[in-house]
Amino acid sequence: MQDDHGQDVAAGDNADRRRWMGILARAGRSELEEAWNGLREQPAYEWLRQPEVGLVMVRARAGGTGDAFNMTEMSMTRCALRLADGTTGYSYVQGRDTRQAELAAVFDALMQKPEHRLAIAGTVIERLEGKQAERRLQKSLKAASTKVEFFTMVRAETKK
Repeated sequence: MQDDHGQDVAAGDNADRRRWMGILARAGRSELEEAWNGLREQPAYEWLRQPEVGLVMVRARAGGTGDAFNMTEMSMTRCALRLADGTTGYSYVQGRDTRQAELAAVFDALMQKPEHRLAIAGTVIERLEGKQAERRLQKSLKAASTKVEFFTMVRAETKK
């Protein structure tokens, strides 16, 4: 597989990109704005595809392993942009926030540039990942606190 500049991309790079794109897609707009404002230099870019809001079909499986079925529709925003050096960034985010999609695409493009990758990974991606892990933990703890355990008592019958 080759990148936007015709260079070979290792399979590990694809896994890394999937990881950071997932983190960016789950990040909130305010978190992305904070990261954007924290950049020393905010890169110039041009639109390849301006943010578009649409619907996607959410599929599920009966019992988690059974036949797949269409469960519901979900709004989604996507966009694509190109930095001045030709690096292309993409994003797909849940919801209708066009600015969130724009910022996620910019960070995707910056992460592809070796000279920015370490700095962005350390200051943006790891911070977002930590916040997302904390939210998952808090949600899990809240759910666990409402857990109800049922038990059955067996009554011994006595004969008279």
